[in-house]
Amino acid sequence: MIRRILLTAAVLSVAACNAPEDAAAPPESAPAPAPEAPAPVAGDVLTANGFGPLRIGMSTAEIEAALGPDSNPGAVGGPDPDSCDTFHPTRAPDGLMVMTNNGVLASVWLTRDATTPTDRGFRIGDEAAAVKAAYGAAAVVVPHKYEAAPAEYITVWATADHTGPAARGIKYEIGGDGRVQAIAGGGPSIEYVEGCA
Repeated sequence: MIRRILLTAAVLSVAACNAPEDAAAPPESAPAPAPEAPAPVAGDVLTANGFGPLRIGMSTAEIEAALGPDSNPGAVGGPDPDSCDTFHPTRAPDGLMVMTNNGVLASVWLTRDATTPTDRGFRIGDEAAAVKAAYGAAAVVVPHKYEAAPAEYITVWATADHTGPAARGIKYEIGGDGRVQAIAGGGPSIEYVEGCA
């Protein structure tokens, strides 16, 4: 008889363990979804650090290995090409120029024929108002040196230092129509108004 009582108690215990949850009990909450990771930046966009395989600080030889030599070696990229030069590498997208200072990549420039975007998705022809809205208080706006407003320069620094070798930023040159007409990404040379001149 004691065996029967013990066996019955064991069966009831197992049944209780496998019984469905009480309907009045609150359901377990689902785990919170993981925060969305930022979308990866494509390699062929202009950033404060360069473009695609180009990184600020590379030597001219490294630029040429990555995107080819100057597509127009007879053109003068500056009054003293050894100290400052600008050129379009043969395998670079249309409208993309590189600037070297003393044989080192200082900045990458997008000119009027460029369709390459920045890491924020801006391109030549976009409205200045959209650029300012995207960057907010980080955007430093100054008047254009040669054109009347709404022409201006919008510069966004990625580093606290704006003048040293580690400085990195992007500058949007806005034309008299209020649209982006050139973009530069890189070190302090992005603030040059007349290229190497």
